Order: sequence, then structure tokens, then C-alpha cells
Amino acid sequence: MDSEGLVVVGCGGFGREVLDVVDGIEAQDGVHRLIGFVDDHPSEASRAALARRGARLLGDTAWLAASDAPVRYVIGISSGAVKRAIDERLTAAGKQAATLVHPAATVGFDVHLGDGTVVCAGARIEGGVETGRHTHINMNSTIAHDATLEDHVTVNPQVAVSGGVHVCTEALLGTHSTVLQNLKVGRGAVVGAAACVTKDVPAGVVATGVPARW
Repeated sequence: MDSEGLVVVGCGGFGREVLDVVDGIEAQDGVHRLIGFVDDHPSEASRAALARRGARLLGDTAWLAASDAPVRYVIGISSGAVKRAIDERLTAAGKQAATLVHPAATVGFDVHLGDGTVVCAGARIEGGVETGRHTHINMNSTIAHDATLEDHVTVNPQVAVSGGVHVCTEALLGTHSTVLQNLKVGRGAVVGAAACVTKDVPAGVVATGVPARW
């Protein structure tokens, strides 16, 4: 990540996990980048949690879109559709996304991380993986060789994505789920927690169970 200031969009639970990633990066290189958070609908609980961390709530996404400050942004929201809408709005306003990788993550050879990708602590990404814009790879998940994760995908904690898997735009992989090798998860599909995907998942479905069904 470069030396520009950083704004996190969304101050809910995952937004504050993104703050942990930022803290890890700043502790490693000694450069303070975080300016604060923006959120269109911050809850009182989220406001209080930011205050405990000493982080500022700067305003809403309209404030960020209109700001002339030299900042980059990351989205700390898990919904693929919401990420896409925010991405489109801020890109149209000329804002650029940052890519964050926690120092305790492992990234292999020939990995290409799209703008706005966030890789949390303990994640393992093997060689040949490619992510799109604003892909989230959460704590202790593993992404095996030659997998592709398209724009606005969310990988929850402790997910296992096998080699050659293709996860389409806005899909979400639930905690502890597994996708076996060379399979495809369709656009906007949700793989439920602890599900095991053994065949291609169509777009827009919710897949649950072992083996996963919809």
C-alpha cells in the first residue's frame, strides 16, 4: 500500500476487521495512513466501537465522493451488491481503491490482487490466484492454486477454496465452507456455513449442507 491517506467505507463488524488489517500494516512499516471511516447508516454501537479504537467517523459516502483530499479507500462491507454500488459511485467520483494485505497473511507467486482487495490475518493464497475488485478474503481462509475470485466476492473466515475454482461476481462463501477443485460458484450465489460444494453452483442460489444442495 502506498503513502496516501486511507478511508474505510463501513464501520460495522467487518469494517473494524479491516481496521485490524490497517493496524497490522502500519505496525510493520511505521507509516500512519488511516484518516477515518465513512458510513451512510452508522449504528450507535459502531460509533461507540470506533470511539474505543480512537478512530474518526468522517461522514457518509457522499462526503468521500466530494472530498478533494488525496486518499484511497477500501470497503469494509461484506454484501457483494452493496460493495458494487459503492465501488461504482466512488469510481465515478474519481476515487481510487487501496489493496490491503495483513502481514500475517501468506501470498504465493504470480498472485494478482485486484484494486480494493482485502486479505486478513492468517489467510493463505497460493500461486496463480487472481482476484477482482473489492474481493474480501477473511481470516484463516485458504485459496489454492489457480483459483479466480471475481469482483465483489466475499470469503468468510476459515473457508477452503480448492485449486482451479472460479467464484463469480458478488458470490459469498460462508464460514468453514469448502469448494472442491475446478468447480464454479455462480454470480451472487451464497454458499452456507460449513457447506461442501461438490458440483457447480448456479447463479443466485443459496447452497447449504454436505454435499451442498439448493
